[in-house]
Amino acid sequence: MQQEMHHKHTNTYVAIMAGGIGSRFWPLSRVNHPKQFLDILGTGKTLIQQTFERFEKLVPIENIYVVTANEYIGITGHQLPALPKENIIGEPYRKNTAPCIAYISFKLQQLNPEASLIIAPADHLILQEDKFLETCEDALKFVNHFNALVTIGITPTYPNTGYGYIQHDGDEAVPKVFKVKTFTEKPNKELAKTFIASGDFLWNSGIFVWQIKRGIHAFQKHMPEMYELFASEDEKLNTEEEKEMIENIYPQCSNISIDFGVMEKADNVFVIPASFGWSDLGTWNSAWENMEKDYLENAVAGDNVIVFDTTKCVVHVPDKKLVVLQGLEDFIVADTKDVLLICHKDKEQEIKHYVAEVKRNKGDKFL
Repeated sequence: MQQEMHHKHTNTYVAIMAGGIGSRFWPLSRVNHPKQFLDILGTGKTLIQQTFERFEKLVPIENIYVVTANEYIGITGHQLPALPKENIIGEPYRKNTAPCIAYISFKLQQLNPEASLIIAPADHLILQEDKFLETCEDALKFVNHFNALVTIGITPTYPNTGYGYIQHDGDEAVPKVFKVKTFTEKPNKELAKTFIASGDFLWNSGIFVWQIKRGIHAFQKHMPEMYELFASEDEKLNTEEEKEMIENIYPQCSNISIDFGVMEKADNVFVIPASFGWSDLGTWNSAWENMEKDYLENAVAGDNVIVFDTTKCVVHVPDKKLVVLQGLEDFIVADTKDVLLICHKDKEQEIKHYVAEVKRNKGDKFL
């Protein structure tokens, strides 16, 4: 039997957040089949499958939970057959990350009050798995010794304007770990350049690590209303009554991110800078950057694509369909059974508006 590189952390849980709609990847990503359940990069595995397999190396499978929208419980189970069904948790409403994290935290606190928790999005790309797992080990070690909420920051490689940034104070609290000064929203190009030049800004990966009791304490301190909602009925969690309790609580939860609700207010927030080939795969451009490209820099997913004088395009089409492209540069070509999108890569941020226009003109059937 081959020695496993990582011993499994039996006292650590992982919450994979998988509720998003991924509208910027329309028309591939659809309301009933969003981005986390797609193989955006043409690797043979969907994003949530890659995320699950990454964490499987760190913790026992029964310690991995997926929090998703109620309507995606079926597809989650289908794509992750090894995951126990009761570890797939449905949210009745989409309410951003704070309620989702409060829910899983209170639920797990009941099962194991001394445990640690890693929270991660389902749809991010991580190319260097070993480096990522090493960073998780560092974070777990830190939160198990100190009263700290840890976020993983990515050492920026260029002035990206699509990511939030984290500024740290430049002094290591312990080796590899820094105190966070500020969280900053997506900057414009000029500001992003300043951030990069300063050397103390990192990309916010949206991956968090802490002891569950410390996370809950942070809710109690910084989001007392939300804390009360869950704390007042927490004995119903992990029982028959859980579903009904959550149906009642969720409409009362504010629609707010964990960054705004907790991280920006707390004074015990630390960051671990890391590089492990990370992308939030938020846009078609990020897909193009991370896909294999031909010598003309086209990234093609589809078995029957023929190109002439075509460069720097991202093409995602059904394997059975023959697609012939001529004279395109820097385009997105995404074809599905009922929608074809041809759009300049520069306009990818506009796709949300195009989708809104489709909804206005055609109703919901193409969303």
